[in-house]
Amino acid sequence: MDERYSRQILFNGIGEEGQRRLLAARVLIVGCGALGSAHAESLARAGVGHLRIVDRDFVEPSNLQRQTLFTESDAEKRLPKAIAAANHLHEINSVIEVEPHILDVNHSTIEDLIKDCDVVVDGTDNFATRYLINDACVKHDTNWIYGAAVGSYGVTMTIRPHETACLRCVFEEAPPAASAPTCDTAGVIMPIINIVSAVQVSEAVKLITGHVEALHGSLMQFDVWRNEWRRIGPGTPRADCATCGLGLYETLSQAGEGAAVLCGRDAIQISPAQPTRINFSTLAERLRRAGEVKFNEYLLRFKTGNFELTVFQDARSIIRGTDEIAIARSLYAKYIGT
Repeated sequence: MDERYSRQILFNGIGEEGQRRLLAARVLIVGCGALGSAHAESLARAGVGHLRIVDRDFVEPSNLQRQTLFTESDAEKRLPKAIAAANHLHEINSVIEVEPHILDVNHSTIEDLIKDCDVVVDGTDNFATRYLINDACVKHDTNWIYGAAVGSYGVTMTIRPHETACLRCVFEEAPPAASAPTCDTAGVIMPIINIVSAVQVSEAVKLITGHVEALHGSLMQFDVWRNEWRRIGPGTPRADCATCGLGLYETLSQAGEGAAVLCGRDAIQISPAQPTRINFSTLAERLRRAGEVKFNEYLLRFKTGNFELTVFQDARSIIRGTDEIAIARSLYAKYIGT
């Protein structure tokens, strides 16, 4: 067994058998921002044998305050987060497999992403994606660990399908718009990221090594600024829950509207109804008449007036310079097409 894990093997909760299970495990990390990058680094150092990392975005300077896997060089190159994460994880642990995906997690991609994974760890920033994860994981009996952080507050809960309450049991509907703080209004500090991720990763390790009796079994809440720590019992699976009770899995059969406001970015993501493969050279040639264009093998960046469009190979685009979906749709149709 690799000497690098010797101190971890000495821990009674893991031992040599637990380390073998970690090395054989496959974990999906959805989102590679603040929480996701912390998850990825911890799990790579722990020796999880296969990490599948999915993120739709690229690295920017504002990420560096809390997204620990990324560097100034990643931001300068505007590398997709999944690629930048994979590059650094290979240097941290060259033995494990890291599988990066530059994708939007939606109804058409989530089930393929979770297949053959032992555990799914949440690193997202919105309830719509979490409901997708919840539906897919409950449908396929895959354990997953919810986590969120904003300001100095964080929360996490571990879901074991049909054995514990699922996310929809606890949060039947997403919070109404403007009813809760977001990173746009409250910001976020690094200590709460570390705490939430540490609990999520600990729960993942317990699940992988077979120590379900050690799971915290609650909705855990933390506020590092106010020094508040709470555990709330989430109850048992509800018979009338649309997901684990009735098995409707509504989010898996519904196409999204194709537009999403990105937290803290003054930006909108537009996703085409039918993803395709973009030829960046051809698109760049067409766009040069209208503005400044740069591209690499992962994305194309186009500036026109006060707007910047970042186009990915699957035809998704992040349109910066507006928080109005109608304007973003118009720009997408004008420059990229429908």
